[in-house]
Amino acid sequence: MEQVSIDNETYFQIADADAMRPFFMSIISDSNHWMFIGSNGGLTAGRKNAEYALFPYYTDDKIIESSELTGSKTIIRVHQNGHVHTWEPFSIRYASLYTLQRNLYKSVYGNKILFEEINRDLNLTFQYRWSTSDRYGFVRDSRLINENNSSIKVSILDGIQNIMPYGVGSALQGVRSNLVDAYKRNELEKESGIGIYALSAIIVDKAEPCEALKANIAWSIGLENAKRLLSSLQLDSFRKGITVEQEEDIKAEKGAYFIHADITLQSASKKEWTIITDVNKSASQIISLAHTLKTDQQLISKIKADIASGNEQLIKLNAAADGLQLTADKLRDTRHFANVMFNIMRGGIFDNQYQIEKGDFESYLLKANQQVFELHQERIAKLTNEFSLAALKELAIQSADTNLKRLCMEYLPLKFSRRHGDPSRPWNQFSINTRNESDGSKVLDYAGNWRDIFQNWEALAHSYPEFIDGMIFKFLNASTFDGYNPYRITKHGMDWERIEADDPWSYIGYWGDHQIIYLLKFLCTAWNLQKVTRQANWPAISPMMFLSTPTFRTKLNRTKTS
Repeated sequence: MEQVSIDNETYFQIADADAMRPFFMSIISDSNHWMFIGSNGGLTAGRKNAEYALFPYYTDDKIIESSELTGSKTIIRVHQNGHVHTWEPFSIRYASLYTLQRNLYKSVYGNKILFEEINRDLNLTFQYRWSTSDRYGFVRDSRLINENNSSIKVSILDGIQNIMPYGVGSALQGVRSNLVDAYKRNELEKESGIGIYALSAIIVDKAEPCEALKANIAWSIGLENAKRLLSSLQLDSFRKGITVEQEEDIKAEKGAYFIHADITLQSASKKEWTIITDVNKSASQIISLAHTLKTDQQLISKIKADIASGNEQLIKLNAAADGLQLTADKLRDTRHFANVMFNIMRGGIFDNQYQIEKGDFESYLLKANQQVFELHQERIAKLTNEFSLAALKELAIQSADTNLKRLCMEYLPLKFSRRHGDPSRPWNQFSINTRNESDGSKVLDYAGNWRDIFQNWEALAHSYPEFIDGMIFKFLNASTFDGYNPYRITKHGMDWERIEADDPWSYIGYWGDHQIIYLLKFLCTAWNLQKVTRQANWPAISPMMFLSTPTFRTKLNRTKTS
């Protein structure tokens, strides 16, 4: 593996990646995108959570096995020296007919993945890259490079397949995918070239009207005079050289978005195009996008600018947790960046240093305990729209209400929290809540399974030491006397395991051995930070003094014997 520069960006390259067993990756975003992708191209992706999926949300083994049927698919027919050669990059089809090299590139920031196939017999290189845009969605850039000494004519069919319609949850897709196919309708807005993927009706078994009022979409830019296909039905025809016809209304078939065009590539030249896709779009949003596609001559520049802006935001998020370092060892710098990034992806990052927005605090308090909120509403109203953590602690100290003290002390204004890892694990459920669906306003939220979130806060406390007592409060309030813990911690409460008789994986809580060591680490952190910062408000106790109390001595002995 080595570092290379592509389009003035730094990537890690794995040459001949297909010689390895396919492996699984998480492609990150500064916004609410999520993507799990295999090194062979199979993927699932979407926004916010698994219920807003663009491709079916399956476990990693199924994702890797579905690479021929889900995600990117490219077929190129090359007219050269009186012959027609069919080439299908990254596919098992025709792979043995050519001398190929398949390389994989991942951005040093972890938010872009690029696949490259070099066909040494045809002297052609094909690349496609996935990146994200907060404004436009998932962006797939494609590039065909002619390395011949003469011009060539090529016929290209390129796109993505197995696109999900809006309104299909992960449970429905996982159990009744064939039924879901029967409800699918893929339509083309001809003038703009937007593919619209929706259900003919929301899938319910009730005698009631249930319209599907939103859709997932795909559109393209850069390949002129292209035909659009909305399914994979004509792929075999194209492979055989049969003329394909544009599709404008396809019912009861898996969605796809392909663009087809015949082009001439001059020697040492390249052709680039882009496919953009997104989820959860209303009719008015689609109409607005169609107008933009027909009138905005600077659209591709705006897409690139939004991707670049997301890259900068991702770096800023990481920098806020001390994730940037500059040493003589670039690999260690990148490893540190990745470690910190995945740490804050789980546990979150504080929104604005030690500043707190009153609106978010009020919303949190109202959801946590309506009676407490109403009892102290007048005092809370006197807070400024933005106030410091010190002011929040002062509010807690001055109050005689122990419930208000507890809720104030365990309030943590975290954002960016999300899950990552193998989708097959039940504790890796996630919902990336970054803004309100209704008005687009900012949302502060966090959620994670009990073990992971406290592990990640242990590291985060070194970047934000003033929040250590809030972390300890949250930890203790999520622990029972007998050493039992919930399996998921959220901003607004806890999720306890629900035992299912037929599911051996439903026993996913944690017991006292975790509780003792995590609390000890938090207290050691607090004790060490006290000595460093010399703040007067730290409790004058040591971690071992706390663990020597009868309650925790009993717990410790119970843990040892078990």
